[in-house]
Amino acid sequence: MSLVVTDTLEDERVEFTADGDVTLYVCGLTVSDDPHLGHARLWFHADVLHRWLEHVGYDVRHVENVTDVNEKITARVGERDDWAAERDVAETFTASVFDSMRGLNLKRAEVYPRVTEHVPEIVDLVETLVERGYAYESNGSVYFDVTRFEEYGKLSNQDLENLEAQGEPDERSEKRNPADFALWKADGVSETAAREHAKHDHGAETPDGETWESPWSEGRPGWHVECSAMSTTHLGDTLDIHMGGRDLVFPHHENEIAQSEAATGEAFARHWLHVGLLEMDGEKMSSSIGNFWTVPDALEELGVNVIRTFYAGAAYRSEQALTEETIAEAEERWERLSRTYDRAVEALDSTDARAKAADGDLRDAVEAARDDFAAAMNDDLNLREATAALLDLTDAVNRHVDAVNADGASDGDANSESAYDYRGLREAVEAFEALGGDVLGLQFESPSEGDVDLAGELVELVLDVREAEREAGNYERADELRDALRDVGVEIEDGPDGATYRFE
Repeated sequence: MSLVVTDTLEDERVEFTADGDVTLYVCGLTVSDDPHLGHARLWFHADVLHRWLEHVGYDVRHVENVTDVNEKITARVGERDDWAAERDVAETFTASVFDSMRGLNLKRAEVYPRVTEHVPEIVDLVETLVERGYAYESNGSVYFDVTRFEEYGKLSNQDLENLEAQGEPDERSEKRNPADFALWKADGVSETAAREHAKHDHGAETPDGETWESPWSEGRPGWHVECSAMSTTHLGDTLDIHMGGRDLVFPHHENEIAQSEAATGEAFARHWLHVGLLEMDGEKMSSSIGNFWTVPDALEELGVNVIRTFYAGAAYRSEQALTEETIAEAEERWERLSRTYDRAVEALDSTDARAKAADGDLRDAVEAARDDFAAAMNDDLNLREATAALLDLTDAVNRHVDAVNADGASDGDANSESAYDYRGLREAVEAFEALGGDVLGLQFESPSEGDVDLAGELVELVLDVREAEREAGNYERADELRDALRDVGVEIEDGPDGATYRFE
């Protein structure tokens, strides 16, 4: 069965097709704040799509932009002593984004292009649109003329006559049509925009952001044109998949299509996939509203596996509610998967796992889980059903292990009915790791790995106690703790930055 996806442009389910490598562009964040779980929902679904495409044999070229030029970023200049310029703010939150991505176990994109390093490409694209008659200059700014692009509105299914005005109110006197949108803006960020988005008092001097030279004026790129320039620079004129949040369909993605196709004469993207919004307290999770949970805070409280299991509980194209009940369900599902994986590994590695022991039901369950998982993933990335396939496998593994445990030890008899089915358990463990781990991005740990992690935590706890004893002047007691750790195979080395340890 081939992969079927819900394509926003076609407004229906379509079969995914690609020639050779798959090019995947994901609309990234404007780095004006720490990322929250609403942002991460898009990341997760793009990550799983990336993983599944690789699982079925495609090479994926994944690009995700960083918007580091924006009035929301400029508005935070001066909020901290080290935020003296727009770039300082952007660098702080770009680092936060990357840390959050790694914490969520996302596969790395091929590249994360930033607006500030692609201004020449943006200017070239705007020049092409002006030369081809799709854009015009007005008072040093450049606007895209939506009436020149006959298919404008095809992504959002809107008629040009019914479109509302785009852009800031001060742009309207410069534009030919209210729906025209800015490709290049003369000067910097307006004082009105900077104060509107500010989270602190700027005082008398309002920051106006960075500007660049262009054929029309010293100014800044428009928001929409940035993605077109960055995506085509790194992935070519036509993308296989363009992915983003549902709230970006209009005007952002509609404008991307218009300016890209007007410039190249080629289809901009073969497939458009949009991820539904995450809701909290009945509203879209949003930094501006204040109803958000940052990724770092959520990782600390829930852990990566519960968060990813939670996201897998709803279709990418639908909205998803973050509630105590949905989190509790994710915790229970992950606990079932993790606990069963540990049981399977322990049984597999025990002396009671035998080459000739065979549990037909277990082996059939592994095959069924793989088939059901693949069918669910190919059915528009139905992650809830894919997860259910793995949960069905946990039932089969637990029945097998419980049955053997109930029969007692095998007493060395390779043909004993109380022996574990080595081959069946190995296939089950590999299914958990390949489907749950490699595709869903869950991080399984074998019991031994978990023991090492726990040992490390205990060593650090002892070191904290030892340091407290040293600070109190109880050096003899501190030395006793060091010697006790050495006796159990932990070598301690004191340095200027504190004590470090290694297992011998």
